[in-house]
Amino acid sequence: MRQLRQMLRLAGSGTSSREIAVMLGVARSTVQENLKRAAMAGLTWPLPGELTDDALEHRLFARAGVKQGQRRRQEPDWAELSIELKKPGVTLLILWEEYRSVHPDGYGYSRFCELFRGFEQRLSPTMRQEHAAGDKAFVDYSGKRVPIVDRKTGEVREAELFVGVLGASSYTFAEATWTQTLPDWIGSHVRMFAFFGGVPRLIVPDNLKSGVNRASFHDPEINRSYGMMASHYGVGVLPARPRRPKDKEQTSRCTLLDLLSVH
Repeated sequence: MRQLRQMLRLAGSGTSSREIAVMLGVARSTVQENLKRAAMAGLTWPLPGELTDDALEHRLFARAGVKQGQRRRQEPDWAELSIELKKPGVTLLILWEEYRSVHPDGYGYSRFCELFRGFEQRLSPTMRQEHAAGDKAFVDYSGKRVPIVDRKTGEVREAELFVGVLGASSYTFAEATWTQTLPDWIGSHVRMFAFFGGVPRLIVPDNLKSGVNRASFHDPEINRSYGMMASHYGVGVLPARPRRPKDKEQTSRCTLLDLLSVH
């Protein structure tokens, strides 16, 4: 559907079918057929803002006289679930259990995940990052604290969860520390390097104050002590860009929180 929208946009700007085919890398006959379908459906560029990909596909490719199929089971609001999944501690398993509590005859877990992934693929596209082995380690705190009970006093303290993951293999190091302060932050890095048995070329932290004094796209300011630690180990520090969550590795966090939800 994204390519079809491109065809309509180019055609609307006066680009010929031959030129559109070359620009999009498709057959000229495909372009002509899709533009013909759009004309028959009364669609011209710009398309209505409320016209979703599913609605566009239905308008262009639904066969006349054939009733469209419907899901046999009640579906959740996938857009709302996508927002909920971004919250710390929320996993697909938790969302599925909540869905089944409301709809006992609803989808099983595997089908639920499959439908959700299908919904995600219809959202705005992103470019997949390819990581070379040993090139980058992504580090951050999980965002979910773990309660720890003192056996002698019964006192409950909450610990932070530091997570480091290698980009290429998703090999993960995780440990609990009492705080996110500089000593714990650097100490976790030292123990992570020991766990990995080496150091990557680059460390990619989120813009935590313990590691990054000033977040900037072009010239981030690294904490002096953190920079000295990186210099000692011969690694570079490349902070994730501010407000760019796709720069950060999500695998370790999701995996860790899934484990916490189970245990």
